[in-house]
Amino acid sequence: MQKTDFVVRFAGEGGQGMVTSSEGLAEAASNVGYYVQTFVTFPSQIMGGPVMSQARLATTPVLSSGDNIDVLVCFNEEAYQNHRDEVSDSGVIIYNSGDFEPDDLANSFGMPFADLAKSTGNARAENMIVLGALAHLVSMSQSILEDFVRARFTRGRPNDEQIISSNIVALTLGRQEAEKSGFSLGELAPPIMPEGEQILVNGNEAISLGACAAGIGFYIGYPISPATSILLWMERNLTGEGKFVYQASSEIEAINALVGAGYGGQKAMTATAGPGLSLMGEGLGLAWMAEVPLVVVDVQRGGPSTGLPTKTEQSDLLMALTPGHGDVSMPIIAPGTVEECFYAGAMAFNWAERYQGPVIMLSEHMLSERKQNIPKPDLSNLEIEERETYTGSNGYQRYDSWELSPMPLPGGPGSYVANGSEHDGMGDTTHLPERHIQMTERRFSKLKLLENEDYESRNTDASIALMPWGGSKGPAQGAYESVLDSGMDIGWYYTMFLNPLPVDLLEELREKDLVLVPELNYLGQFSSVLRSQGVNAESITQYTGLPFKVGELAGRIVERLEQEQKVSITV
Repeated sequence: MQKTDFVVRFAGEGGQGMVTSSEGLAEAASNVGYYVQTFVTFPSQIMGGPVMSQARLATTPVLSSGDNIDVLVCFNEEAYQNHRDEVSDSGVIIYNSGDFEPDDLANSFGMPFADLAKSTGNARAENMIVLGALAHLVSMSQSILEDFVRARFTRGRPNDEQIISSNIVALTLGRQEAEKSGFSLGELAPPIMPEGEQILVNGNEAISLGACAAGIGFYIGYPISPATSILLWMERNLTGEGKFVYQASSEIEAINALVGAGYGGQKAMTATAGPGLSLMGEGLGLAWMAEVPLVVVDVQRGGPSTGLPTKTEQSDLLMALTPGHGDVSMPIIAPGTVEECFYAGAMAFNWAERYQGPVIMLSEHMLSERKQNIPKPDLSNLEIEERETYTGSNGYQRYDSWELSPMPLPGGPGSYVANGSEHDGMGDTTHLPERHIQMTERRFSKLKLLENEDYESRNTDASIALMPWGGSKGPAQGAYESVLDSGMDIGWYYTMFLNPLPVDLLEELREKDLVLVPELNYLGQFSSVLRSQGVNAESITQYTGLPFKVGELAGRIVERLEQEQKVSITV
């Protein structure tokens, strides 16, 4: 029977090339039409420490990184001890026999990675040795990997052909070593080519591309994991006349510069993680008060404090909703897939321009590093919104109304004072109670401009519904389908627009007996937000620094549904 799904995990120490291996396999497979998804977790030190990188290949769209491992590649003994229990019963372990020999040799075989690589004349070809072995285990055509190698290393340099040749030799050696072992996992089913052109990107790259599609002109950021790669991407790509990128000395500098850029008429963005968002609270409050458009991307990681800087979590939601002191309700968009990261990158700017204020996008570590092939966005179908600016005569007072009004720009007509203190119609400071009432209601009423976005729904007649948010969408969707297959009745709701929620969605949720919310935090943050809005919501939480596994999540959903059924029968 052909395999339609294949999961391989590379584990070892930082610097040994685990990420390169998984991403290389994913790229080679996606080039010929497989659906792929990678997952990586690593320590916070620059070099060394345990690293795990995983690639999943399938003939249908991939929702999660996979629960069980078909092949575990161990570069050292620590990796073997830490990950061997997650290999499926029919799986295989490939270990680096040049480094260690395991006590239990069942379902495993060794290869001297370094010695085999050196024999090719390219000591850095250990990854190719391993990829060749993997290809044999699932009867993957040698041409798939050879074509990948030629494309990867054809760079117009004098030694390109030598590097290509040594890597192809390494692929062949790895395949031969695996053949000697006698192990086989069957044949990987041929790919079913997706319709339309695909691109292979990770979440941070997709966010950056979406921001560029929306017309970003100003980016400033401080390096912080796992958001740093957005800064690096912008430094390389946000170039040309009228574009500005700068590395700030702190998150406080970044948010204040962002306020200035938005005030001056630029589409401006920064990216940070939880600790940085904490420092930006006062600046975000200023942007809310002065009604200055800007976008802050928070790539969530484990917390609090330094916490788990290279692990995933969904624990910044409550802070993101009210990052500044006083009455603030920050608009929040939280993409759930790599593809949604692109559209969230564009929509965050649309929201900022539409309601003239700051917007926070909540991504997560699991999305930032995950590489996945997605349909190439059709920019002709992307609606980009521009700021409504004032073009009349002098004397116009921007804030002298109870609702959104065109924004004057410095140097243009109209008063353009943007005050962090409570202000009058012109923007001058005032402490009059009636003005504070007017301006507070003005700021909150503008959120109504954002509350009619789309959402997903399935099986809406069910009295109990599942509603994940953010990066837990994929595992939750897999779990949801498993629960339905078991014959249990449950609905599905999802949106990346968390604040404000789509009005119709909120109305439907309020009608449910129970809404289950899978989320990666201890407090059950999103369910508490839903309860504050009249929804009977309850969280299914996990706070390990890792994403949900589909099977485990499905089991917890079924257990909760069975509890509700018992209560219903008793009543």
